[in-house]
Amino acid sequence: MGFLSNKISRDDVKPGDHIYSWRQAYIYAHHGIYVGDGQVNHFTRGDGQETGTGTFLDNIIVSSSHNHGDNPCPDCGDRSNLGGVISSCLECFLAGGDLYVFEYSVSPAIFLAKPRGGVCTIASSDPPEEVIYRANFLLQNGFGVYNVFKNNCEDFAIYCKTGLLVANTDVGRSGQAASIVAAASVLLSSPLRFVAGFGGLAVAGYGMYCTSRLVSDIGMRWDVSKVPVERLVADVACMSEMEAKPEDEKTT
Repeated sequence: MGFLSNKISRDDVKPGDHIYSWRQAYIYAHHGIYVGDGQVNHFTRGDGQETGTGTFLDNIIVSSSHNHGDNPCPDCGDRSNLGGVISSCLECFLAGGDLYVFEYSVSPAIFLAKPRGGVCTIASSDPPEEVIYRANFLLQNGFGVYNVFKNNCEDFAIYCKTGLLVANTDVGRSGQAASIVAAASVLLSSPLRFVAGFGGLAVAGYGMYCTSRLVSDIGMRWDVSKVPVERLVADVACMSEMEAKPEDEKTT
């Protein structure tokens, strides 16, 4: 693994590692937790399910489970229609892509030197045994409803590694989602209109983008707390029950 790339070989992956592989010509990456014995626990939406954004992303971000067509994997079978937390072999998780490892405890300088989000964080990882316990517990009990901005595969993997949850759920823990929001903020920012010249505009815009990414990182945010996985699952179940009730019963 080098400074500019987090790519590793299959022989170097270790149980408890947060791994990812790029999809759709590097448009986005799919994340998961390697739990050992060639298996990866990951959070996905099933084929044909909406991401819930109501935007063009619903058409770009397809199921992250590999579709083998008429030749299902002898170990995994066909899991392309499954949603939620699932377990796959490493080859099915990679779906023909390369293997990368997500970095933890990086310095702010290293974080900013990697201009694309979703590859590292300033936050520290918990020990591998805790990471694997969370990943397996969520495999059995779920991680809520998939949403590309608020609750996605990277959010799942980061929670398994850190046990941290964000109080404000407008955007989750995902570095990829934070990068999209940061880029949109730069494009829509009115102060940039007053910066003279294209060069000044580019410098100011990149500075805003980097600052937004940094303050949104799970290791920098103030609105995070350590939540035991058992409590997380109980809270998700309680929320699901409340949402299933008729409107008149929710206020009583």
